[in-house]
Amino acid sequence: MEQYFVSTREIQLYYADTDMMGVIYHANYLKFFELGRTGFIEDIGYSYLSMEESGYYAPVYDIQITYKKPLRYGDQAFVKTWVELNDGIKTIYGYTIVNGADEVCAVGTSTHIIVKKDNFRPTSFKKTFPEWYLKYEEIKKK
Repeated sequence: MEQYFVSTREIQLYYADTDMMGVIYHANYLKFFELGRTGFIEDIGYSYLSMEESGYYAPVYDIQITYKKPLRYGDQAFVKTWVELNDGIKTIYGYTIVNGADEVCAVGTSTHIIVKKDNFRPTSFKKTFPEWYLKYEEIKKK
């Protein structure tokens, strides 16, 4: 069995997050991905805020999600996050959202690149944040 680091965060589901069908509105899952991604970064000792303070952003370049089972207000939910790919230019995070019974409700990925804050020009993650890059290499899914 392959070993890689997975961060888990509980998701607070609010009534305001539901749609007319009484399920969690689909766009909210993107917020859940962000919760997972920032929690993942914190769990390994880094900070997205410190990246910004040093003059860089990591915007979303691409995002994919597949919905498997609805979440509803009152459900318990968790987002599990890991690094799927880290090639020095882009990082792909993987996500699984599960309910309290550990049933898969959604799966997806988000692709991020590093850009300079002042001009939004892409830069190498590997060169700009070498220690962070190496940590991802150590713990990514292989």
